[in-house]
Amino acid sequence: MNRRTSVLTLCLAGPLQAWGTSSRFVRRSTERAPTKSGVIGLLAAAQGRERDADLSDLAALRFAVRLDQPGTRVRDFQTARHLDTDASMPVSERFYLSDAVFVAAVEGAADLIDELLAAVRAPVFLPFLGRRSCPPSRPVDLRIHRGNLAAALRSEPWQASIRWQRRCPRDRRVELEVIGDLAADGDPGERQRDQPLSFDPRHRRYGLREVRTTVVSLPHPLGTARRSFVPPAHDPMSLLEG
Repeated sequence: MNRRTSVLTLCLAGPLQAWGTSSRFVRRSTERAPTKSGVIGLLAAAQGRERDADLSDLAALRFAVRLDQPGTRVRDFQTARHLDTDASMPVSERFYLSDAVFVAAVEGAADLIDELLAAVRAPVFLPFLGRRSCPPSRPVDLRIHRGNLAAALRSEPWQASIRWQRRCPRDRRVELEVIGDLAADGDPGERQRDQPLSFDPRHRRYGLREVRTTVVSLPHPLGTARRSFVPPAHDPMSLLEG
């Protein structure tokens, strides 16, 4: 078995995204960034795994996400009716992220990562960004990196739209937030219930995992280097001398 580790990076961009960790029928919220359970679900669907399939190999992958374009939180109201009685059901309140772009990364054994890239490029079940009503607007696959999560997210180019890049200060570098399974460095981190244990609709189960936040610095594609003024080499007044 190949014991080398690799990292698969994914571009998660679309008009709407929704990544919930605690939702009820009448109120379905979204986190501000993709969750591990949501991205593992996308990968499992691409491989064609059924909802009651074993997830232990995918759940063991290390996960992190970079916020390239945070987007805007929006709220929607939806109505429904019982099919048998035609009675109205309670109005549900649903939250989404609009116009957001993220780079998600999973790290694991090189052979499994290679299989996941192939699955994402030819998925059995179409990918969606947290909910079925949220299709991606770009190809999801980016590339495979040999190394670890932190190095991959430092080397992956900024994926924000050109419009968003133009809105940001055009310095030579851009600072992007990263959330995930990162090195401790004395930071105790925060607990988040998005560790997938089972997607079986009869008994979905999620565990707690510890996440940490850091910042990576990337080149700004539209950035311009600040240059000091250099006076011209010629002296225009020399023609008047003598």
